[in-house]
Amino acid sequence: MFAATCLALLVIMAIALIRAFIGPSVYDRIMAVNMFGTKTVLFIAVFGFFSGRPEFLDIALVYALINFIGVIAVLRLVERVTHTGTGAGPK
Repeated sequence: MFAATCLALLVIMAIALIRAFIGPSVYDRIMAVNMFGTKTVLFIAVFGFFSGRPEFLDIALVYALINFIGVIAVLRLVERVTHTGTGAGPK
């Protein structure tokens, strides 16, 4: 059961990466990267549970926070670049 769960998560992560590379818009790509990060957190948590290492859950939580802050930062950058045209700040 452990192998099937990990394999399914890896397949979903691969599909998310493919979507990130071929996404038609920048927002589709950001959403795919966010999905990849979320599935990575799930993979770390499942691996930690099945291997009997509860400290992996702490690593998963830290990775989830970094993923969330990173996606928000990239979205704010994209918003700034699309509104001003340069990304150098407000005009």
